[in-house]
Amino acid sequence: MKPSLSARLLLCLALLLPAASIARPALWVVKDADTTIYLFGTVHLLPTDTDWHYPALDHAVADSRTLYIELTDDSQANMMALVLRYGLDTAHPLSSLLSESEQQRLRMAANKAGVPGGMQALNVMRPWLAALTLATAPLLKAGLDPEHGVDKQLKAQMSGAGKQVLGLETAEQQIRFLADMPKSVELAFLRSTMREVDKGSIELTELIDAWKNGDIATIARLEDEDMRKTEPGLYQKLLVQRNEIWATKIATMLQQPGTVFIAVGAAHLAGPDSVQAQLHKLGVDAVRQ
Repeated sequence: MKPSLSARLLLCLALLLPAASIARPALWVVKDADTTIYLFGTVHLLPTDTDWHYPALDHAVADSRTLYIELTDDSQANMMALVLRYGLDTAHPLSSLLSESEQQRLRMAANKAGVPGGMQALNVMRPWLAALTLATAPLLKAGLDPEHGVDKQLKAQMSGAGKQVLGLETAEQQIRFLADMPKSVELAFLRSTMREVDKGSIELTELIDAWKNGDIATIARLEDEDMRKTEPGLYQKLLVQRNEIWATKIATMLQQPGTVFIAVGAAHLAGPDSVQAQLHKLGVDAVRQ
């Protein structure tokens, strides 16, 4: 499965995870005299029986007074309203943007992924929404629930302890990273996702194993390298620019004393343009725990 935003937003697919295996996802820390900031890569969908906790991670969470995740305003109602606002275009059917061969590939991909309504449902969507629908349909069909994602579990844990939970972005900002893409980049995202549907689960299994093992080099290879080479505009828009913004926010957090835990999709913490790399440019170093 070659990387695209679908993989980036959903570094998540755990269909083949053995429940009994021991996971130790990667954790970093940024520190100065009176501030500690933990950086943790997450996956957004997991089976309910996946155990990803380990002592150093649990200690970091317990010590932290504030949790930052990508989004906190991602209720179903809010996300649906944003999708209706930014994701549909009945005046310009998706088929009108694709060649005959691409339409056939999309039809086959929709059937393979189990998209409800198939090509007819996708045809009223903008390319970015069609791409995400293709990516998520098999996961939802398999019974994976976003409410069981690592970020949601951390949010519930911290909220239950009376601690503050904040978002690095709003849902509208995240949707508009997609909706505001140039049409050529948006179509490239869809074409990349169509190719992913054809790839099967081999790289998916490798990706999840890499997250469990804290194997950042493999996450970077699977999630970043191909996109950086084949779709550089998409890579800049959806990964690099966001990492730069987050790194600036994290550097600013160091000006306030306390302990903070930041959990974002694991692909943002891998590769040469990672959040840690952006922090280094600002004179701030993150140390692997």
